[in-house]
Amino acid sequence: GELGLNGTVKGVPGMLSLMECAKKRGFSRVFLPEENLAEAELIEGIDAYAVTDLSELVKILKEPEASVRKRQRTIPKIRLNRYTVDFSDVNGQPLLRRAAEIAAAGMHNMLIVGPAGSGKTMVAKRMPTILPSLGLAESIEISKVYSVCRLLGEGRPLIGERPFRAPHHTVTPQALTGGGTRPKPGEISLATGGILFLDELPEMSRAALESLRQPLEERAVTVSRVGYTVSYPADFQLVAAMNLCRCGAFPLPRCTCTPNERKHYLSRVSGPLLDRIDLCVETAAASYADIAGCGKNESSAAMRERVENARKIQEARFAGLDIRCNAQMSGGHVRRFCTPGPREAKLLEDIFEKFGLSARTYDRLLKVSRTIADLAGSERIEGVHLSEALSFIRVKEAYWGA
Repeated sequence: GELGLNGTVKGVPGMLSLMECAKKRGFSRVFLPEENLAEAELIEGIDAYAVTDLSELVKILKEPEASVRKRQRTIPKIRLNRYTVDFSDVNGQPLLRRAAEIAAAGMHNMLIVGPAGSGKTMVAKRMPTILPSLGLAESIEISKVYSVCRLLGEGRPLIGERPFRAPHHTVTPQALTGGGTRPKPGEISLATGGILFLDELPEMSRAALESLRQPLEERAVTVSRVGYTVSYPADFQLVAAMNLCRCGAFPLPRCTCTPNERKHYLSRVSGPLLDRIDLCVETAAASYADIAGCGKNESSAAMRERVENARKIQEARFAGLDIRCNAQMSGGHVRRFCTPGPREAKLLEDIFEKFGLSARTYDRLLKVSRTIADLAGSERIEGVHLSEALSFIRVKEAYWGA
């Protein structure tokens, strides 16, 4: 803990990580500040004793048998997976809902494009609600990052839902990756286990966007400064949204931007970053019937059930490997797990030749197809799965070129 001038022992950040480190090094007992006790008791296999000041600790060390009493370890009663938003709130946009489900099932990064006010942000905010349910072990791993940043809050030693981080488009590269005089994780690490949502993507600085490339590949971010080098987790799913022009109206008739202005606006998103995005879906302007909420909307719980079933298939497929989702497959994994049948191979050849796909886009097409097949419970990738995956690939190619 932190020792005050009057002898009091104050709380410190990162107690979850400190306790786990002490356990790995063979310690069986730890004395810590009272305010950190709830966090410390989450780590099993090591006893935690709270002290309020230095004199209390001295007394314990002098007379351990008389002063130290075994504490009963208690797990905080925190209900997991309680969200305040739901996909049942989303009216219309069936294609966008379908893309969100595919992205969640395979942990694919997704870009949503379309005119302002068409529901891009609304869907993105609900993405955590359809990700696989959060368990206690994963909740503790996520809470470690928040503990280091002092973001758990009083009486809340555990993160109970998947993170959703949505930094403003003026965010700096350091705020995304972490660092500082006293280094701490950035937005990328705070989104671990959940969603990093970047709205108004072209309005972000080029340096901030390029800082995402390495974490998206390695699922970790390394920050190197003059006095230190640290690594933080970055196992997040990227969901980005953007308009197709500066005025935000394209492709609606009221758009006032010229073709050159639209081209310049789109060019602010680099090719290497786009290469790390598997799905691109275009929204449409909402109709009156959509806004009025005619019809019954499917809930997040129903969508999450299908996502969890698809994830279970992937866990069995990748058992013993260092990956767990289709989006994490390398080229070798794609050749091994996404082998098409004779008819599908001919369709793939036709698609490759007709649309002039690159090798990277070809792999991405197969990975998304594999996820669609998993959602359908199909062992093989079929033509219908390839066609649907191609529709999400072609949106990006249409605006940024093959």
